[in-house]
Order: sequence, then structure tokens, then C-alpha cells
Amino acid sequence: MADTYIGAIDQGTTGTRFMVFDHEGQVVANAYEQHEQIYPEPGWVEHDPIEIWENTQEVVTRGLRDGGLDATQLEALGITNQRETTVVWDAETGKPVHNAIVWQDRRTTDRVEQLEEEDKVEWIRGKTGLEADAYFAATKTEWILDNAEPLKLQSSRGESVRNRAEQGELRMGTIDTWLIYNLTGEHITDVTNASRTMLYDIEGLNWDPELLDEFGVPESMLPEVRPSSDEATYGSTDPDGFLGAEVPVAGALGDQQAALFGQTCFDAGDAKNTYGTGSFYLMNTGDEAVSSEHGLLTTIGFQLSGEPVQYALEGSIFITGAAIEWLEDVDLINNAAQTAELARSVDSTDGVYMVPAFTGLGAPHWDGRARGTLVGMTRGTRKEHIVRATLESIAYQTRDIAEAMEADSGVETTSLRVDGGAVKNNFLCQLQSDIIQTEIARPEVDETTALGSAYAAGLAVGYWDSVDELRDNWQVDREFSPEMDTSEADRMYSRWDDAVERSLDWAREE
Repeated sequence: MADTYIGAIDQGTTGTRFMVFDHEGQVVANAYEQHEQIYPEPGWVEHDPIEIWENTQEVVTRGLRDGGLDATQLEALGITNQRETTVVWDAETGKPVHNAIVWQDRRTTDRVEQLEEEDKVEWIRGKTGLEADAYFAATKTEWILDNAEPLKLQSSRGESVRNRAEQGELRMGTIDTWLIYNLTGEHITDVTNASRTMLYDIEGLNWDPELLDEFGVPESMLPEVRPSSDEATYGSTDPDGFLGAEVPVAGALGDQQAALFGQTCFDAGDAKNTYGTGSFYLMNTGDEAVSSEHGLLTTIGFQLSGEPVQYALEGSIFITGAAIEWLEDVDLINNAAQTAELARSVDSTDGVYMVPAFTGLGAPHWDGRARGTLVGMTRGTRKEHIVRATLESIAYQTRDIAEAMEADSGVETTSLRVDGGAVKNNFLCQLQSDIIQTEIARPEVDETTALGSAYAAGLAVGYWDSVDELRDNWQVDREFSPEMDTSEADRMYSRWDDAVERSLDWAREE
């Protein structure tokens, strides 16, 4: 076992990472490549699926080379991905008919408001566990079918994308499906990604015919849905392809569910928060799909081969790490690491609150027309105050979710496992512990998204025997305990709702 490994492709919002893990869950190879963010219009966000696939091949090849490894040493590949981001492609040529529409994209907000006016929100939530929102894949797919440029056929006449979809000539999928298709030739997704489309019945575990009809999505476009860790595997790479080896693709999880799995949150009540472009707080609710009364999503956490689906409650925060990127974009900081130093240099924000609603607000507010807001500034406000307010906004948004999570589940969070790039910031971790008045546990391997998909693939092929073996792998790097008085944390948090209120319903067309 010493010379074989599990590979994980982690296809995220800003780039693609390939990591190789050994039996102890330690990283033995790592490569990363950014891809372009495309903003055709305000509120629109796209990616080039071809660029993503080319970058995937590049990072896998480079990661193996730099790690001194051969593809034949990989027992399996796992995939994790930015969820909801939607690709539609030609079944015969494999070419996308349009750029991928990214989860952050708000172009279908009008369509969502139509659903609200037609009183279909509860109907959708009852089937999918999701809020009706532009975030999910259903309205993105519908938009592509109605708005992508007509495809040129051999007869040289243009035929609408929707017509070709109805004739069974197009395929759709989230990014996991796109990568599985390019790696294996198979059209497959896993239950976690299916549960993010707003087309999937999460208790019946099937593509829902009524939802497909509502959004005009032909069932022939949709991938086969499999367990997240699949002993039957999704297929294998072509030995004559870029890897030069036949490696089974055996696991897939949407990135946030992958982090839940990588954090070994296998039992009901276990919770984690991932701090990436956005932040995503998930609590395992076991084999019960718990309905939310407080603006959370009910979603599928994971499924192992031959076992029941495990559900989760999720709080989706659209902008956290991206708010730190914005500070860099506007030259308030030189790099992300500088935020801790600047924030520490002042005792408080001096009354400044930042609401980073750059692409609307997710849970628990669900306002696609909210926009980023800075309030409370005076002539004495300096960049240090704005930087600190930005970090505090991450902690406040997380407390919003923590309180909703406790109200829905009836379970008090005593420890929160955290991961993602931002948790390298000790100041933020301590601030988060203070604001939600909860223990924070940061693991040794903080790339738990990739680790989770590796665990899923490795379990499927017997590289690891059981989830108990994975629990033994999980190691704490550092724990943070609240140092702030509860009354002070409550005082700071008390004005957050006021600031949020001022950001709501801002992006109205004239």
C-alpha cells in the first residue's frame, strides 16, 4: 500500500487543484492552475469549460510529475467541484454550446421572482430542499436553452439550442459531470451535485418530472445519478489518453459536501464551515431530511455504496473570501495575509460595518438584489477599519447561519470544524470563535475538500476499509476558544442586522 495513492481533482470557482493523498491522508503531490473569470454584464459570471478541462489535464500531469509519481500508482480518482455551475454540451462533439454559467451568476433573478409571484417557492422547496434562487442549476440550464446562439448543423442552417436539446442531442451537467464525461466518456453525476440543480427530488432520489417540465429541461439531457462513493465506479480514464493509464473514477462530491466528508462529519450533529470564495456551513442530519424554517437549505450530504443517503442542513454564504479579494482589488491590501496585521492594528471597526453582498445575499436572507454596503463611516475611518469590518462580516454571516442551524436542528453547536484558505488566518479564526461563542477546530490538512473526494474514491476501491479508519486520520492543527465576553459579542452582532437591512433590494432596474 505504501507506493499507491488516491488522486483528487478539486475544480473550484477560481481554479483547479490536483492533490494526491497517501494512506494516512497526507498530501504527497499538489498542483494548481487559475482560470479566467468572465463577466459579460453586471451580475453575470461565466467560465470557459474547455479552459477548465485543459487546466485539469495540466494540473494532474504536473502534480504527478512534480511529486515523482506515475499515473499507474493511482488506485482511483475522486472529483470535487464548484456546485451549481452549469455546462451544456453537444453529445456528439463534446463541445459546450455556451460558457458555463457560474453559481454566483444572477442573470436569472427575474425568472426566480416569477416563481415567487406564482407561489411556487414552497412547491420547489418541498421537492428539492432548496430556496428558489438563481444560484441553482435549473434556471441556468433554462437560460442557456433559450438564449445560447443557435448551433450550426451539417446542413448549414442554424437550429435553436432548445430544439437540439429536445431531440436528445445535448447534455447538461454540473462541473463534476463535465469532468467525468471528459475523463471517462460517461454521463454521470453524484447525489450531492444532483441535489443542487433544483431539478432533483432529494427524498424520492430521482429527477423530478414536474420540475423538468417547469424549467423546460428534457430528461435526455440529464446525467445518471450515482452514490458519492461508488464501488461500481463511474468509469475509467483512457489508457491512450493524457494520463497514459486506466484509472477508475470512483468518487464525486460537490465541494461543500466533500469538505463535510473530509472533516469526517459522518454522524448526525457533526458540523463544518468552509471558507472559500463564499462560506458554506453544513451540519449532518443523518438519514432524515430536516426541513428549515430559518432560511437554510436541506441538501444531500453524501451517500456510500449500498447505504442510505445522509442529509445535511446548509447555510450558503455567497461572499466571504471574495470580500478579501475585493480589498486587494481596490488596493486596500497587498495580499490576503496582510488583513490580520491591519485588523489587529485597531481596537475595533470604529462603528463601520461591511456587508459583502456583491452577488446578492444567500442564507438566511435570500435576496438576489442585495448589494455590497459599507455603513457607519466617518471622516476618521481608515483602511484598517474597513479591513477589520470585512473580516468581521465573515464572522457575522457565519453566526447568522449558526443561529439558524441551532433553531432548525435543535442541536447546539459546541465545536465547529473549519477549513478553506481563509482559516490560515489566526485572527479570523479567533474572531469567529468570539463572535459565535463556540470552539473552533482547524485540522492539519486544511484542503479538506480535496481530501473528502479522495476519501470517497478510496473507500469505493478498498484503499481505505471504513469510515472509522478515516476518523483516525483526522488530526487537529489548532483549536480556538472564545476570549470575548458574550455580552460584547452580542453587542457587536446587534448592529449587523441593521447593516444588512440597508443592503437589501438595492439592485433595481430603472
